Amino acid sequence: MSPTALALVVAAALLHATWNIVAKKAAGGSPFVLLTAVMVAVLWSPLGIWMAWGVLPRWGWLEWSLLLGSGLTHLLYFRVLLRGYRESDLTVVYPVARGTGPLISAFGALLLLGEQLGPLGIAGVLAVTGGVFLIAGGPGLWAKVHDPVSATRVRLGIGYGLATGALIAGYTLIDGYAVKVALISPILVDYFGNLLRIPFMLRGALRDRTTFAMAWRQQWRHALVVATISPLAYVMVLYAMTLAPLSHVAPAREMSMLFAALLGGRLLGEGDRGWRIAGAACIAAGVAGLAIG
Repeated sequence: MSPTALALVVAAALLHATWNIVAKKAAGGSPFVLLTAVMVAVLWSPLGIWMAWGVLPRWGWLEWSLLLGSGLTHLLYFRVLLRGYRESDLTVVYPVARGTGPLISAFGALLLLGEQLGPLGIAGVLAVTGGVFLIAGGPGLWAKVHDPVSATRVRLGIGYGLATGALIAGYTLIDGYAVKVALISPILVDYFGNLLRIPFMLRGALRDRTTFAMAWRQQWRHALVVATISPLAYVMVLYAMTLAPLSHVAPAREMSMLFAALLGGRLLGEGDRGWRIAGAACIAAGVAGLAIG
């Protein structure tokens, strides 16, 4: 991985951790996701329109199919993730999702994009994945699975976490193909992907306007921060994909877990400090392996 690509991934990870902390403090659901998407569409419209000017007329079915697929996969990801949070604990769903997502993405890139990953790179992917689980508490998750009281809820969380991780891998591979093969600008991938999923969220908001209005009154400041930072973070990741293999970039994104812990966020709830330190070391070593190999 080139120094520029690594710098982009590290900066994006810091921004990703920051906006996730803000989103968690907002404690929002589907209305918050729609509110954020609308703000992204408005805030980033000058740049989106400028980048799209003269480009859109040349797009064919491939470009629009990729952007629609990206938008719908992102939307499904949000819905499955939120459903998992309702059915189980964030401390189960989130680490499983963030651990399996880059793992599937990396090996999916080997199969679908013809990338190559050497022994050091493979070790790096596995180290990052393992580090995510350790930051989340490590063996504590295994203990919960065998606890008769919480077993059902934990197993549901693992199932939703795996589904969420698969969707993370799905939109990562779609967007990676869009920027690496179809050569669509990362800015347009993010902007139009967001724009195309808004109509699919409007039905719920129109059906329950009171809840959406309440979300606006209570969460608009948090949504504004997320709408400002989140697209920037993801566009940086997409630009990194144009400079380095997706199989390297996707796992390295999980440095956001490390930054979240360092910033004192509680995205994964309270965990044992020893396991978190070990997880941070694994992520750092894994990213170093990806950068070298």
